Amino acid sequence: MDKQFEFERKRNAAHMARDGKLLGHTRGFMERSFTHKYSYNFDWLGLPIIQYPQDIVAMQEIIWRVKPDLIIETGVARGGSLIFYASMLELLGCGRVLGIDVDIRVHNRKEVEKHKLHKRITMIEGSSTDARVFKRVGAFAKKHKRVMVCLDSLHTHDHVLKELELYAPLVSKGSYLVVFDTLIAELPNSFWRARPWSKRANPKTALNVFLKKHKNFVVDKEVDNKLLVTVARGGYLRKIK
Repeated sequence: MDKQFEFERKRNAAHMARDGKLLGHTRGFMERSFTHKYSYNFDWLGLPIIQYPQDIVAMQEIIWRVKPDLIIETGVARGGSLIFYASMLELLGCGRVLGIDVDIRVHNRKEVEKHKLHKRITMIEGSSTDARVFKRVGAFAKKHKRVMVCLDSLHTHDHVLKELELYAPLVSKGSYLVVFDTLIAELPNSFWRARPWSKRANPKTALNVFLKKHKNFVVDKEVDNKLLVTVARGGYLRKIK
């Protein structure tokens, strides 16, 4: 890529991230769109992906740059993210996706298994923090050189913190550990009255605790700067050592 063009893009993104009026509009959009389940509107190659488009694009850029040969995702939902990651690895010509979920519903499993990209996907049913499940994940990861991890399962502070402690060592140097739904900390607490998480205990609070102890991960602020609209602000972590 042209160095001058890249410099200008980064400069423009940094300016956006300091634009108070734009940030206010962004926060307003995130709050209002969330009430309409905006992220539920999108598919990836036929399956619901349940992500904001901006985060999908960011993940595409990261995967293309890192070229992982294993992407681990906790939280399978309807399977669209598994297919998305598998499609990126198919373009790269290598790699597998490992999806973990405490409850892989029969109809969701069937949709993933009949997809033409299923050949690159392995699914494990069980809690991502269960010792037996993680033992299987660890054994699977040992067979790969460049590992990337995406955490998007139960959004409680304790669960995410345990996931971070367990899965961070699996991430390869130069690769990414992505923590989704840090957005919970930015939205009104009234959004979470029926949930086991809150503004005070969520993926973001777990991430803050984790980063204080683990200096081998840094927040990729350039991703935040250029996205603005994201459910994972501060959650794009790059492993530097």
